[in-house]
Amino acid sequence: MRKPSGLGVWARTNVLDSYQLTELAKTVEHFGYQTLWYPESLSYEALAVAGYLLSHTQDLIVASGIANIYARDAVTAAQGYDSLNRLYGGRFILGLGVSHVPLVEGARGHSYGKPVATMRQYLKGMASAQIDPTIKFDDRAIILAALGPKMLELASVSAKGALPYCVTPDHTLEARKIMGPEAWLCVEQKICLTEDAEIARAVAQEQMAPYMKMNNYRDNWFRLGFTEEEITGKAAKRFLDAMVVWGNEQAIQDCIDAHFKAGADQVVIQAFRPDGGLGPDPIALKAFSPND
Repeated sequence: MRKPSGLGVWARTNVLDSYQLTELAKTVEHFGYQTLWYPESLSYEALAVAGYLLSHTQDLIVASGIANIYARDAVTAAQGYDSLNRLYGGRFILGLGVSHVPLVEGARGHSYGKPVATMRQYLKGMASAQIDPTIKFDDRAIILAALGPKMLELASVSAKGALPYCVTPDHTLEARKIMGPEAWLCVEQKICLTEDAEIARAVAQEQMAPYMKMNNYRDNWFRLGFTEEEITGKAAKRFLDAMVVWGNEQAIQDCIDAHFKAGADQVVIQAFRPDGGLGPDPIALKAFSPND
């Protein structure tokens, strides 16, 4: 599979029904975005929803962003990757992450291990899995959810690259330095296409609230120079504006361009509706369509 490039879309598939999922996939493909990324929490299982999205598109690359490594063992992950790519013409990227303690210990009953060591062992397990040779892929397109230097380094050495999430162009610049020029660097950026600051920040506060409780994101924001006060409670305007970029098309495009200038191969936009509705904002998807 070729290195991801241009623009991709990250969408919360877990809040959509089957009809909405079909329309999402077709819309993203119609507008010319190269890749559709989606999460895994405790809603649709990651590989099942990948198969559904792939079955309703022709050329779109579908990517888990991110599948929880505690949700399936390494052999099953390898088997799932190989199966989807054999059945759908090599259009699936497997994004993997160590998730968060509440989703691992509380929801799944596993013990949360040291992130980098656990991921390293998992990737070794995938590489050594004895998959049926009639479907096996020797070179898998695997990317990691990576924020800190050690996980970014692992992503560049033991996987194709990384998908940093809830970051800024400054993080993209540092990630590229750590990973080197060849690793895939796909960067998620939240956007809200509105020039109303009050509306945009209300959307940002709602969307960022769950992440602000998670230590791995908080630790990364501290590395980026945000303070405890800025990422607590309703959060500071500086933080909200960095996480969910808003304004007119040019203002948002400037942020996208800054990620590319910093070294991103693909910028993955998560477009929130100004009205707070579910699913990505269709107006924003059309506005930034690679086909326009």
